[in-house]
Amino acid sequence: MGLFGRRSNRLSVIGYRLSVGVPLAFLCSCSTEPRPEIKTVEPPPVSVNRIPTPEFNSDSAYLFTKQQVDFGPRVPGTTAHAKCADYLVSKLKSYKLDVMIQSGVVQTFDQKQFRLKNIIAGYKPELNDRILLCAHWDARPFADSDTKDRDKPIDAANDGAAGVGVLMEIARQLSSVNPGIGVDIILFDLEDYGNSGSQESWCLGSQYWSRNLHKPGYSARFGILLDMVGAANAMFPKEANSVEFALMAVNKVWSTAANLGYSNYFIDETISFVGIDDHIWVNKAGIPCIDIIQYDKAIGGFGKYHHTHDDNMSIIDRNTLKAVGQTLLEVIFSEK
Repeated sequence: MGLFGRRSNRLSVIGYRLSVGVPLAFLCSCSTEPRPEIKTVEPPPVSVNRIPTPEFNSDSAYLFTKQQVDFGPRVPGTTAHAKCADYLVSKLKSYKLDVMIQSGVVQTFDQKQFRLKNIIAGYKPELNDRILLCAHWDARPFADSDTKDRDKPIDAANDGAAGVGVLMEIARQLSSVNPGIGVDIILFDLEDYGNSGSQESWCLGSQYWSRNLHKPGYSARFGILLDMVGAANAMFPKEANSVEFALMAVNKVWSTAANLGYSNYFIDETISFVGIDDHIWVNKAGIPCIDIIQYDKAIGGFGKYHHTHDDNMSIIDRNTLKAVGQTLLEVIFSEK
């Protein structure tokens, strides 16, 4: 066959396809069946189950504070110091925390040597995400800011015992309600055996810990130090070192306090008034740590009782303990 014949066959095939395809297309386009309704299904909202924050018991914190003071001044090397250490360790163990005593020999500014006892308690030690809470538990061996009995030790109800009292109540709460995050409590020893002429003479317990971490490579999201947190009508401004080294933690704590209605305690003002405190050494260990510490605007420093015999149970106020303790619990339980 020639070229013409092949072309004719091709046209016949095309014609066939058109004759079949056009009616099909017509039938499809003219269908009277209703189109199915398309419904948009919204995915269910993702809910985060937040563990309710327990109620901080200020009566319990007050009792923890008083029980320490009842031993007498907790000066290193004394019977009161030894008995109080045993009490704190026993209590923390009763709350099912992992407890250890970090011990080491240090020398004070007056050339005396003491074996310090840093009391360290870990909640859920197997968890990597952790928060560090700390306070010092020793008492100053002399009332150098007083006008009488300046060579005698002080009760240190607020400057030491109150911060520990708050942390002991938090430990008690953790034994019954799981916040879903690891918490470490460190009670530093030999914080208050210092001399005004040397910053290195203070905070011997936290200095020792920062150079000898209780666990190799230990770390925490942030740390919170409590110092002088129990006096009536206390005010806690944003301490300048804390703002410089741990601003995120400062904002977290102060905004939490404001949301709870404690702005009359946690003042939204940054003030430089702390030369050295335990949180400085925690920061040097690589953990951003803040200091919740009382400031008295009237005298431009710590409270009038500071390093005097007036630092006794008569100045401890349950409302202040509540404001500090409830704020810390809220911070802990909002971290998961």
